[in-house]
Amino acid sequence: MFDATRPAHAPNDHPKVKMGSVGILLANLGTPDDYSYWPMRRYLNEFLSDQRVIDYPKWKWQPILQGIILTKRPFSSGEAYKSIWNHDKGESPLMTITKDQTAKLREAMQARYGDQVMVDFCMRYGNPSTKSKVHEMVAAGCDRILFFPLYPQYAGATTATANDQFFRALMEEAWQPASRTVPAYFDEPAYIDALAGSVQNAYAAMETKPDILVCSYHGMPERYLQQGDPYHCQCAKTTRLLKERLGWQDDQLVSTFQSRFGPEEWLKPYTVDHVAELARQGKKNIAVIAPAFSADCIETLEEINEEIKESFEEAGGETFTYIPCLNDDDSHITALGKVIQDNLKGWLD
Repeated sequence: MFDATRPAHAPNDHPKVKMGSVGILLANLGTPDDYSYWPMRRYLNEFLSDQRVIDYPKWKWQPILQGIILTKRPFSSGEAYKSIWNHDKGESPLMTITKDQTAKLREAMQARYGDQVMVDFCMRYGNPSTKSKVHEMVAAGCDRILFFPLYPQYAGATTATANDQFFRALMEEAWQPASRTVPAYFDEPAYIDALAGSVQNAYAAMETKPDILVCSYHGMPERYLQQGDPYHCQCAKTTRLLKERLGWQDDQLVSTFQSRFGPEEWLKPYTVDHVAELARQGKKNIAVIAPAFSADCIETLEEINEEIKESFEEAGGETFTYIPCLNDDDSHITALGKVIQDNLKGWLD
């Protein structure tokens, strides 16, 4: 990063400041610090108190959250995290993968832009916090920050709340950097190519070819769609572009939605129910991919590869293959790098 200097024409007693570099701040959902009760409770409290996630009035929702949900759910969620935890590194898989993605993107961006850029990551919930990383970048001399929520499809409960937190962090800086946020990249050709490549590689390694590919996206209440959230439409386009890139027919893949929470109707079909229906229809061999996730996490490693797999097998399914997220695969890093470079234009070319 740049050395601290006095601004041009400033008096000798003016404090030295660092400036002139560009921060590239990647953002993912977050992770508890541990799977034991209190770290899980802190994490769930922050996550489920976000009104972008649960938009019920606070007077109605908080007594339920604090009195019922946070008494019981840290135990069940903790067990789920324990089953996938990276015990060697003492962290969740999402943390491990995000660190690996950041390291590869840092190498790629510095190879292109040299010491003009600083690449790091933050989490919307948990650590490292968005606030702490924004402050580190400003202190290191970043007078411009490109904020990149790692969600291919936009949703209020993911992209928007990450941006909200970024803007809150900027509010606390005495000298705010110029800032940009990266839009959804669900139709970025390099991203679609990476997705298609992961499917092709997985299918090539299988002895029994799947009868259908299930594209399982994180769900959200149907009400959000009616309120104008574009997530459902962007998921549908991702599936269509993937189908076209693979050269497949309509009946070779399907979009579904997982992770339903609460009593409302959510986007359908529900993955956990639909895979069971596929088994009952005679589709005994399926593969599942999660195009809404940039990194494997609790929703893919535990929910898809355990709960949803169990639903399929109990209904008579025979072969269930989960195709991992793109994670730090080189094709994914290339796609993310392309998105970053496009959004740096005018700052760095």
